[in-house]
Amino acid sequence: MNGAEFIRRIRKLGRKTGVSVRFEPRSGKGSHGRLYYGDRYTTVKDRRKEIKKGLLHAMLDQIGLTLEDIS
Repeated sequence: MNGAEFIRRIRKLGRKTGVSVRFEPRSGKGSHGRLYYGDRYTTVKDRRKEIKKGLLHAMLDQIGLTLEDIS
């Protein structure tokens, strides 16, 4: 899964659960941006590159979700 797909899946989950989701590309350096899920957030690296398994789990943990939530 790349960064753009991660953001799409989190937005879809937010619509389904009624949680506000927003992505701010200017909140990070270079190609990084900040993804807010409710009152929690995580930093999304380059949206075109693949997210490795460990980083994906860490990002989901930061916003309080699991891999099953976005599958």
